[in-house]
Amino acid sequence: MADYDLIIKNGEVFDGTGGPSKVFDVAIKDGVISKVAQHINDTAERVVDATGKIVTPGFVDVHTHYDGQATWDNHMAPSSNLGTTTVVMGNCGVGFAPCKKEDHEVLVQLMEGVEEIPGTAMNEGLSWNWESFPDYLDALEERARDIDVAVLFPHGPLRVFVMGERAVNREAANEEDIAKMKTLIEEGMNAGAMGFSTSRTLVHRSSTGEFIPTYKAATEELKQLGESLSGNNVFQMISDWEDADDEFSILRSITEKTGAKGTFTLLDLGNLPTLWSDQLNRIEQAQSDGLDIRGQVLSRPVGMLMGHPASMSTFYSRPSFAALNDLPWDEKIEKLKEPEIKAQILREESEKPHVFVEIFETRFKHMYPLEDPIEYMPKRENSVASIAEREGREPTEWLYDYFLGNEGSNLIYIPAANFSEHIPEMLTHPYTITALGDGGAHVGSICDTSANVYVLTKWVKDKQQIELSEAINMLCKQPTELYSLHDRGLIQEGLKADINVIDFEALKLHTPHIVHDLPAGGKRFLQNADGIALTIKAGEVIYENGAATGALPGKLIRGQQADPRQSA
Repeated sequence: MADYDLIIKNGEVFDGTGGPSKVFDVAIKDGVISKVAQHINDTAERVVDATGKIVTPGFVDVHTHYDGQATWDNHMAPSSNLGTTTVVMGNCGVGFAPCKKEDHEVLVQLMEGVEEIPGTAMNEGLSWNWESFPDYLDALEERARDIDVAVLFPHGPLRVFVMGERAVNREAANEEDIAKMKTLIEEGMNAGAMGFSTSRTLVHRSSTGEFIPTYKAATEELKQLGESLSGNNVFQMISDWEDADDEFSILRSITEKTGAKGTFTLLDLGNLPTLWSDQLNRIEQAQSDGLDIRGQVLSRPVGMLMGHPASMSTFYSRPSFAALNDLPWDEKIEKLKEPEIKAQILREESEKPHVFVEIFETRFKHMYPLEDPIEYMPKRENSVASIAEREGREPTEWLYDYFLGNEGSNLIYIPAANFSEHIPEMLTHPYTITALGDGGAHVGSICDTSANVYVLTKWVKDKQQIELSEAINMLCKQPTELYSLHDRGLIQEGLKADINVIDFEALKLHTPHIVHDLPAGGKRFLQNADGIALTIKAGEVIYENGAATGALPGKLIRGQQADPRQSA
């Protein structure tokens, strides 16, 4: 009988602490890192030669939306295939529990609008074998999957569950409503929720176009609901920051009263050029006051992909375009090439478009023809507006023709929020967390889950603005500290054997591509990468050179996870 299940030999080990790397062997037994040493000469069921490769902890992504996918899919791609071994979902106040049967459609519309998951996929894929939040956790626990999932208790479903139509109409919660919600939150925390999440941004809307039930929910409501948390929980929020001090007071109040941790989406917004630095100042003040509040930072712009293969484009909701949607693909593209149809579509206006199109459909200076490999920080002179101007053409007409190229498969990339030179500064701040990949959400227009790999390819390898050891700490250990997941995030003896083996020189992201693998044939973007030789979850290889092995060792995480070495 072999001494170990797996030994990784001769790899350059970055243990996640941020310290210097060392060439070590790593031995794994029963899902745990059993030995880390210069030379391990014992036997193993499998020995991996990692010479010339780096060995890191598995990545931890604390901002995802796999709430639906985790109930019907065994693979949490596009996270697990890109080196992530633990995700936190239930962010931004949206999810599927608690939920009464009569409110199923309300939550489907909410998730379809806010996180752009096809309603048809949810209607076919969701089993709805739960009502309460603890029931939902039990349902998640029944399904095998490749990586670990943890869940925040979402404000939107809670409000609808307690207030019904009054929540949908965004009426104020009364004392009785708040008392009921607090009881349910406490029940959820006891069952294993990681914390509580809410959204206060006008960009988040139901698929009906209406604002979500939590939009501009009273500051006092949130402060009272936050009292249901404890020191091991996290309060997560996204906001438009119209009154930044008032919004930040929610985080301060909850963390001060309960000892819980606070976290929020931190972006550099072009129309609010000092917001990001002002927010960092607020965070620093809170930390100096003993309040653990941290910003979540995306390592690149929030990037939307639009075109005919995607879920939306400048033209997708114009009547004459929508009239062709039921045609076979080739026939549809040929029809769109007809001069009369083209002229008609160009004359029309969009009817009830998604908010993304509402904002960006004519902002041609923000649109860039998609390159392969994708360039996430494109040069301004390569925008659709600039190209059309150089060619002496009207940008809408240029874009129409561009979308028909390559048999209708051409896409544009829109680096929206966070198109900023300040990203490295925000990433390396001591009180921020690398996050916001949004895995499982915006499946037909955004594929930002690879943002963790982008830290390595762009800011470490290409720009050399972040040290590799620091980047590994940011991707692996820092997120576990926020969520009190003390059993992972480091390559140290006694901790969970979540590990990546990476050919760093070969590490490269591919351009996202469309697949039709959601329930009911729904489409979504996936993304692959070169260079990730192995991803190991709890001691089992789940991906090898980009291909799933079929191993499904992932579990549901219920609440804080203690360091097993200390408990021992």
